[in-house]
Amino acid sequence: MARPVKKAPEQWKKEILDAAKELFGSKGYEETSITDIMELAGGAKGMFYRFFQSKEEVMHALGDQMFFEKNPFETVRVRSDLNGLQKIRELLVLDRSDKERERINTQAISILKDPRILAAAIEANRRVLTPLWRELIEEGRRDGSIRTEYAGELSELLPLVNFWLMPSIFPAGPEEIRHRCRFIAEVFAAMGLPIIEDEMCERTGKILESFREKEEE
Repeated sequence: MARPVKKAPEQWKKEILDAAKELFGSKGYEETSITDIMELAGGAKGMFYRFFQSKEEVMHALGDQMFFEKNPFETVRVRSDLNGLQKIRELLVLDRSDKERERINTQAISILKDPRILAAAIEANRRVLTPLWRELIEEGRRDGSIRTEYAGELSELLPLVNFWLMPSIFPAGPEEIRHRCRFIAEVFAAMGLPIIEDEMCERTGKILESFREKEEE
């Protein structure tokens, strides 16, 4: 049995999350147990429950940690060579290029079946992402690259789009998901925010199709 080592609480929490990230990446979320995580972190199982109530909560916290480690909003904020609309498009490119976070987020789709986890994820997105989207949209309005009267509404809608696309929340097949994505693209474009392209819809469909196939195995 692993023997607890004296460490600061925040260090323990970080090492538990780091161990979970490594194991979710190598073994997969479903195949990883709390015991596996704590063996890699080097602590007793009781240490896990000082910080997290469940493996699902670890996954949720890990998604937050990975976002803030490579926050694409912070990256584009300082780009003086881009206007507001270009910053949003670049942000989406950066988000798609983070393959490690994409793998973790794809595995996290299944845990959103839990209403408690789903509610926490929606609240976190609303609290964190809505102000960040609003900042970029308002910048685009000021420089003329974005023409919309719905900056607030779009800022609130953008963090919710991913939940609507997830088949674990709103059941749908790959083509239905692609159709939803094209619908969202047209809605955003009509509201003055042309940021979603066909390639993004196709890629989203493939990612969620891969998740659906694993669920059915």
